[in-house]
Amino acid sequence: MIFEALASDLRLEIFRLLVRHAPGGLVQGDIARELDIPSTNLSFHLKALVQSGLADVAREGRFMRYRANIPRMLEVIGYLTENCCSGDPGACQRFRDASPAAHILPRRSS
Repeated sequence: MIFEALASDLRLEIFRLLVRHAPGGLVQGDIARELDIPSTNLSFHLKALVQSGLADVAREGRFMRYRANIPRMLEVIGYLTENCCSGDPGACQRFRDASPAAHILPRRSS
């Protein structure tokens, strides 16, 4: 269900926005304004992210605040990379160092 939720370019963009605003999150109106999405369309996508476990929602008065579920995101990343390079941490680290995202990837201990 997680990968299905992220298969939509728009949901991926919403999730990335929530990650950038973690841990505080954003209310639905702010998300709609930030991404220039009609609220009716946005509700559908937010529901999918919440159902997948990638986002949480809490009522704040008359507003709904959405937050990226960072522990769940890290769990997914861990699952995807758990057996990288047949468990050879040195080889895996060389790939991480060569990645365009190297500046944001934490170094792994051997």
